[in-house]
Amino acid sequence: MRDLTEFMKTLGVTYRDQSFLETALTHRSYLNENKSVKEHNERLEFLGDAVLELVVTEYLYKNYPNPEGELTNWRSALVKTETISDVSRELGVENYLLMSKGESKSFGRSRQLLLANAFEAISGSIYLDQGYEIVKDFIARNLLKRLDYIIKEKLYIDPKSEFQELVQEHEGITPRYEVISEEGPDHNKKFLVGVFVGDTKWGEGTGSSKQSAQQAAAIAAVKKFKK
Repeated sequence: MRDLTEFMKTLGVTYRDQSFLETALTHRSYLNENKSVKEHNERLEFLGDAVLELVVTEYLYKNYPNPEGELTNWRSALVKTETISDVSRELGVENYLLMSKGESKSFGRSRQLLLANAFEAISGSIYLDQGYEIVKDFIARNLLKRLDYIIKEKLYIDPKSEFQELVQEHEGITPRYEVISEEGPDHNKKFLVGVFVGDTKWGEGTGSSKQSAQQAAAIAAVKKFKK
C-alpha cells in the first residue's frame, strides 16, 4: 500500500482504513495493466455522487430561503463536472491517481471527467471511513466555499439558454453555433466555435470539446448583447 500521508493532510482527513482511499484513487484502466489489483473506484464514485448531492442539498436548504428552482440551479452549478474537477485538481488528486499509461495521457473533457469522478469516489471513501459529519466538513471546505462566487457571477445560469432567451426576446429567432476551426490530435482537440444571430457573429469561444467551446462563445455573446 502506498504512503498517502501527505495527500491525507491535503484532504484534511486521517483515514482509519487507508484502503478506502487507495480504492478511490484507482481508475478502472489501471486494473488492465496490474492484474494483482482487483478493485477500482466506480462503486465509490456511485456512493460519493449521492453523498455529495445530499450534503449540498442539505446546506442549501438550511442556509437559503430561496425557491426550489433557484436552489436546484445552484446545486447543479456546484456538483457539475467542471466545478468538481477544478476542486479535484486544486487538491492535487491527479498526482495520486492510479491509471493506465494510455489514460494518463488524456486531456480535455476526458481528464475533467476522470478528476470529477475521483472527487466523488474520495467523498464516498471518506463517508465510509469517517462518517457523514466528516465528509460534510470536507465538502464544505473544498466545494461549498465556491457558492458565493457562483451566485455573484451568475454561473448557475446556462449561458446558451440565457443567450437564446435574449435573442428570441429581441430578435424572434434562435442563435446557431458553428465550428470555425479545430486543431490538435484526437486526444487533445481544441475547438473554436462562433455563435451567430442571422449572419452576424456575436461571440467566439474555444474549448476542448464542441460543447465547452459553445458555452464559451455564449458567455462572450451574452456580455456583448447586454452592452
